[in-house]
Amino acid sequence: MARRYSPWFALLMLVAAALACSTVPAAPAQAPQAVATQVAAVEVVKEAAMEAAPAEAPAAMLAAPQEPIPVSPTPAGMEFKAYGVNPFIDTEDDHLSTFGLDVDTGAYTVARSYINGGNLPPQEAVRVEEYVNYFDQDYTYPEEGRAFAINIDAAPFPFAETERYRMMRVGIQGYDVPPEERQDAVLTFVVDVSGSMSDPNKLELVKPSLRKLVESLRPTDKVGIVKYGSEAGIVLLPTPVENKQRILDAIDSLQTEGATNAEAGLKLGYELASVALDPEAINRVILLSDGVANVGETGPDAILRQIEEWAKQGILLTTVGFGMGEYNDVLMEQLADHGSGFYAYVDSEQEAEKLFVHDLTGTLQTIAMDAKVQVDFNPEVVARYRLLGFENRAIEDTEFRAETPKEAGEIGAGHNVTALYEIKLHPEVNEGRIATVFLRWTDPETKETIEIDQDFDSASFAESFAKAPPRFQWDVIVGEFAEILRGSPWAEGSTLAGVLEEAQRVARQLPEDAEVAEFVALLQRAVALPQAE
Repeated sequence: MARRYSPWFALLMLVAAALACSTVPAAPAQAPQAVATQVAAVEVVKEAAMEAAPAEAPAAMLAAPQEPIPVSPTPAGMEFKAYGVNPFIDTEDDHLSTFGLDVDTGAYTVARSYINGGNLPPQEAVRVEEYVNYFDQDYTYPEEGRAFAINIDAAPFPFAETERYRMMRVGIQGYDVPPEERQDAVLTFVVDVSGSMSDPNKLELVKPSLRKLVESLRPTDKVGIVKYGSEAGIVLLPTPVENKQRILDAIDSLQTEGATNAEAGLKLGYELASVALDPEAINRVILLSDGVANVGETGPDAILRQIEEWAKQGILLTTVGFGMGEYNDVLMEQLADHGSGFYAYVDSEQEAEKLFVHDLTGTLQTIAMDAKVQVDFNPEVVARYRLLGFENRAIEDTEFRAETPKEAGEIGAGHNVTALYEIKLHPEVNEGRIATVFLRWTDPETKETIEIDQDFDSASFAESFAKAPPRFQWDVIVGEFAEILRGSPWAEGSTLAGVLEEAQRVARQLPEDAEVAEFVALLQRAVALPQAE
């Protein structure tokens, strides 16, 4: 079907010709209406100095428990959604567990912000998989020529009532792409500048975060910037990073204004990204917002329908949340899921450094689309199982190999995903094949569907929890922390103090990991809060 353009298209042609003679990068020959009307991009003036956040010393974080911290008022206007808690499933009823992979981490950093502010997070804010996936893993990388490796291990579950319970870890590790080998990136920043972003931990944290990302990009990458308040506007046309100062000036020009028309901002951002679309490059929209939407079609469903089609055209979405108070976690997480991307939350300049410099740039290149896992438990050995987390990523077993499958997760180069299963073995037959893990995905370049599998046997069980690999132990500890915070019925016998004791023990085996040490300090704060008593 032919693409239709509005009368504004003629205006775009005139503006584009004028831009070709100016210092602003010219737009391509054709562009949608919204880009045409906004193409007189604003060039700005001031560059802000920025101090790097000093790294915290792990040893200091492992000190004795801190004094109870002052309790701040609970942040108002925070929107979360409870997805329930996965039950135990008897293998005689259903021996298959199927879910879409998810590399989001936002729920953990939201909880960290709550606890550092003197409050435990609401139960509905907790998504267990995002806590576990925040931390580094120890997985084996795939052999040369393969996209993924499946890692499986298990040990007795230290927080269970009986010895027949085990915790099984399924780890999916994607292959890495060296920085010099990754494709060029065309990034379109969509920045919320509405009045709700005026708090110090919102727009004023967005700007140094974006600067960090630009500083880490290559000269051949391109950056465009769209802002939105009551209306949306182009701040910077797609510009090569070799013109870094022009991009940094545009970032520094951002100021809060107006209401929040998230729909208009995303629409314009995607249209600008489509103008700059390069089939040989990484094309991504990066939304930076508190998720509040009060102008335009503000319901999540209305916005989600619009971005799904763009994702199918190869423009993926990353959402990055900012701020406590008037924050919509539901919209930010669902936008990323429907935009075939991932969701993160930034609560400090140190987290901005981690996300924008180390995590995002290294995983920009997508290596798998619609990635999903199906675990086939052996009913002869495993009596029952439950998956910790992934409640809103569940897929019907029959959808795993369907001709038109439900869309699942997008995985970037070097990404890994961890899933934890609590399993109970039969008392009489508890040895043999425990499960087979199947991984299925679509190659983003060839569009070929690929499937691999890995068996796991009881002979590979660790003798005890303390003798399991330290990273395995750490994942189980973090998972139990999240289970307690969300009021899981399967964690009723556990306490934050008990989890802290285990965390302090395992942290001594990971002395170089600052995030492990930070978690111990966070647990110390959580235990000291009145709500935790």
